[in-house]
Amino acid sequence: MTFYKQTIKTVPLEGATVLLRADYNVPLKSDGSIADDFRIRASLPTVQYLLDNNCKVVIMSHLGRPEGNDPKLSLEPAALRLAELLSRQVYFVPETVGDRAKMAVKRAPKNSVVVLENLRFDEREEANDAEFAKQIAEASGARYFVQDGFGVVHRAHASTEAITHFLPSVAGLLLEREVSMLQGVMEAPKRPLVAVMGGAKVSDKIALVQRFIEVADTVIIGGAMANTFLSYKGHGVGKSKVEDNQKATLDAIYEAAAKKVGEENVDSFLILPTDVAVATEISPEAGRKVVPVDSVGAEDIALDVGDASIAAIEAKIENAATVIWNGTLGYAELPNFANGSAKLAEALATQPATVSIIGGGDTADFVQHWDPKEGASFTHVSTGGGASLELMSGEKLPGVESLLDAGGKVEYTEIKEA
Repeated sequence: MTFYKQTIKTVPLEGATVLLRADYNVPLKSDGSIADDFRIRASLPTVQYLLDNNCKVVIMSHLGRPEGNDPKLSLEPAALRLAELLSRQVYFVPETVGDRAKMAVKRAPKNSVVVLENLRFDEREEANDAEFAKQIAEASGARYFVQDGFGVVHRAHASTEAITHFLPSVAGLLLEREVSMLQGVMEAPKRPLVAVMGGAKVSDKIALVQRFIEVADTVIIGGAMANTFLSYKGHGVGKSKVEDNQKATLDAIYEAAAKKVGEENVDSFLILPTDVAVATEISPEAGRKVVPVDSVGAEDIALDVGDASIAAIEAKIENAATVIWNGTLGYAELPNFANGSAKLAEALATQPATVSIIGGGDTADFVQHWDPKEGASFTHVSTGGGASLELMSGEKLPGVESLLDAGGKVEYTEIKEA
């Protein structure tokens, strides 16, 4: 689909200083090093495009949920990894605003990359504070703001919404691809469209489940979420994780499904596991035992879909033109209970003709580590968890809506008053 906002390819940014919002909120190891650089790698096409256009690139991001200035959550490791990936020097500034940041950016050579310190060291970031956004814009000396942090655009923060009031604001290549892919697959998918939903909570994904009921040809439920559905359908689930107070929500989901496909076809449209892999404890030592869903013991914990359920999922995937997968099918952190997710990943990776869209968060983390090609075996692996959920649910994202509309005239003015 045509992207409806201006991008770095539609504005005259040759030689300009550009303030880039990236998403370098990466997982860290206990020693503070980066455990997974997927989001940093995902930013490279935009960074390289800006460098190819002789821009000075000033990057801002957040990392974790610090309470004040927390050295363990500094963005310096991300800056070092970015330098390795770009094979060039990256200048790290241990400030976000103020004279020190302003002078460091000013002294950086033309056509260079500068990374500012963690935005969330300042509480004004999450408060969407206009004065803080103005100070960032001033410190960067930027002529344009480029939004490329898809994982944060569902939040109205200083670096996603307020900043757009001070600089002409356009999308980076990652943001453009994310929005175009995810909106396009929901609005005009190649059919049959199979939606696979996993993860823990129904309540976190109500809007997306309801949207899938509307647009998908088949909806498959797995993960801990399936326990709540199975319990609703009258199956005993032992000590499995079940979300309370969801009857009204599931009533509405099944009513919508029945309205779409007819009461007699609901169970072949909204598919639940017929068997599950259980254990009596959640630990690496726990053995995998597969039982039918009506034979879960009182002490059992359902931690993955079973073999028959996996085979049924594979059969549905085989005939799908598009598959959207959001949420792992089991407790995939434990190898014994990653089988369902691994089999689904394998089915998608070996069907290149099928458009495969992998939701962000835990699902993206899983396929990145499962796939020897680091996600390249799939059509699109999203960098955003909550953002991808909200976008596919049909919601507007503040960090996207605040960008300049496609086709409009771009005028640069001096930084405005807050």
